[in-house]
Amino acid sequence: MQVRDSSTDRLVVAAAGQDATLYVCGITPYDATHLGHAATYVAFDVLGRAWRDAGHRVRYASNVTDVDDPLLERATATGVDWRDLAAEQTALYAEDMTALAVIPPDVYSGVVEVIPAVVAAVEVLLAAGAAYRVPTPDALVDDGLGDVYADLTADIDFGAVAGLDDDTMRTLSHERGGDPDRPGKRAPLDPLLWRRERAGEPAWDGGSLGRGRPGWHIECAVIARDALGLPFDVEGGGSDLQFPHHEMSTSHARLLDEGRGARVHLHTGMVGLDGHKMSKSRGNLVLVSRLREEGVDPMAVRAAILAHRYRDDWDWTDESLRSAQERIEFWRRAVSGNGGPDAESTLAGVRAALADDLDTPTALALIDDWSHLSLAGTADPVEGAPGVISRTLDALLGIRL
Repeated sequence: MQVRDSSTDRLVVAAAGQDATLYVCGITPYDATHLGHAATYVAFDVLGRAWRDAGHRVRYASNVTDVDDPLLERATATGVDWRDLAAEQTALYAEDMTALAVIPPDVYSGVVEVIPAVVAAVEVLLAAGAAYRVPTPDALVDDGLGDVYADLTADIDFGAVAGLDDDTMRTLSHERGGDPDRPGKRAPLDPLLWRRERAGEPAWDGGSLGRGRPGWHIECAVIARDALGLPFDVEGGGSDLQFPHHEMSTSHARLLDEGRGARVHLHTGMVGLDGHKMSKSRGNLVLVSRLREEGVDPMAVRAAILAHRYRDDWDWTDESLRSAQERIEFWRRAVSGNGGPDAESTLAGVRAALADDLDTPTALALIDDWSHLSLAGTADPVEGAPGVISRTLDALLGIRL
C-alpha cells in the first residue's frame, strides 16, 4: 500500500510492518454528519480494508471532541445542555457511519474521558520548559495559574507537517480556532493546551493546572499516543486539519515522546456544494441523515463518494447521486446470476488500484467493466464469479449489494 504523504507530496509506504496503525480526527458533535465528514471517514475506512486484505493487523483510533467552543456555543444558542447535544449528535454520527458501512475504530475516545491523561501531558510539557502560563484575568478563580500554552520554539521540527510560511500560518490560525492575537503569549502561533475555567463553562480538576478544560490539539496527541503508541503509521483527516490541527498535535506528540509522531499525514479533499466548501459555518450542508430519511440507499452515497479520489476537492450534485444509484443497480443486475466472466483479474485490479494511493475511481471502473461483460453474456461462464465480485465490493470497497 502506497499513499501520497500530504507533508512531502511523495508516495510512501503506508505501513511497513505487520501492524498498521491509523488515527483519524473525529467530529465536534454540534451538528449532524455532512457529506464532507462522510467522505473523510469512508476514505480511511477503505485504507483500513485494503490493509486488512493485504494481511496487516490494523489498529484504528479516533476521537470525538465532546467539549469545545463550537459545541458550547451551539448548546447555548439552542437552549440544550451541552452534554445532551454532544451525546445526541455523537449517536447520530454513529448511525450514519453504520449505514455507510464504515468499520468502527478499535479505540473511540471522547475528550471528557481522557482529561486526566491530558492534564498529565500538559504538566510534563510545563516541567520540560515546552509550555508556559499566560495570565487570565477573566478566569473564574484568580489564583495566578493562568491558561497554559505550548512554546513552539521547543520543537525544532515545527512546520514540517504543512510546510507553510509564517504569514499563512497566522492567517489560518485565526480562521481555524487559534488566537494569534492573545496578549501575553510568547509567539502568535503558540497553541492553547489548558484553558482555565470561565463563568458558565464546564471545567474539570486540572491538578497543578487549576480547574479548566483541554485545548483542541493536545487531546488528539494524547489519545493517539495512548491508543496506538508512538510513532504510529498514518494520521488522517480533512485537508483543513493539516494546519493548524495536525501541525500542532504532531508537535505536541514529538515533545511528549522523544520526537516521535505520525510517520505519514494523509488528508482528504474538501467536498463542496454550488461551488463552495461544505461547512457548518456556511450552512450549505448535505446531511447523511437527511439523505437516509429521504430513502436514499446509503450504498449509493458511498459509491458517489468513492467515484472521486480521496485527496481531490469535488462538488456534490444531484447528478452524482443519480449516477451512483444507477451504478449500484447496474452492479446488482450483473451479479444476480450464478456464473459470469472470470473475476480473478478484476479482483487483482481492484487490489492494485487501492494499493496505488487508494485509487477508488479506477477500482469502480474495473467493476463496471466486469459488469458490462457479465450482462453481455459469455460463452464460457465461470461459476461463482458474481460472488467474487460481490465480496470484492463488500470487503475492499465497503459496498454491499
